[in-house]
Amino acid sequence: MISKRTIVGTGLFTFAILALGYAAFGFWTMMIFSSGFLTGYLLWLRFPGQPAFASFRIPFWLAFAAFFLHRVEEKVMGFFAALSAITQVPTPEITSWKVIALVLASVGGWLLIPALTKRGNPWGYYFAWTFFASMGITELAHYIFPFFTSGDYGYFPGMLSVLLLAPLAWWGIARLRSRELAPTRAI
Repeated sequence: MISKRTIVGTGLFTFAILALGYAAFGFWTMMIFSSGFLTGYLLWLRFPGQPAFASFRIPFWLAFAAFFLHRVEEKVMGFFAALSAITQVPTPEITSWKVIALVLASVGGWLLIPALTKRGNPWGYYFAWTFFASMGITELAHYIFPFFTSGDYGYFPGMLSVLLLAPLAWWGIARLRSRELAPTRAI
């Protein structure tokens, strides 16, 4: 069972991520972020098992590498400019406090997953769920964005790497969810 203090803390953290997303990118982009962070939070509450990191280590590291490649594709292909054209919200400077805080909070938390889960810390599992949900659900928005552009349905920056990223995240979700791997411990 997860302690009420941890549930409140992770809930506040989720809210903070969404607030930072709103401050940096506006309402619609924040709603996209919510699909990963809020869904990850809710899945973590629903499936509070604590599998050993070794049981989801391979999908985690492969998904993290694919996430890095995805970010490169987005940067090279002009994702934020294309997103800005859809949302009508200017792209913030990469060095703005909002973007830095958002990256430190989300990616920083995801980088802590191995250390935290190896210690059985519930925050590590919360971050694991938000990571896999963000990569496996939120990133699918790349296939919805073309519907909001002018012209025929076509490539949207970041779309190709999601073909690798999303299935790796689904694998991670399956490994977190597996009852054989995830006995529930009292926390």
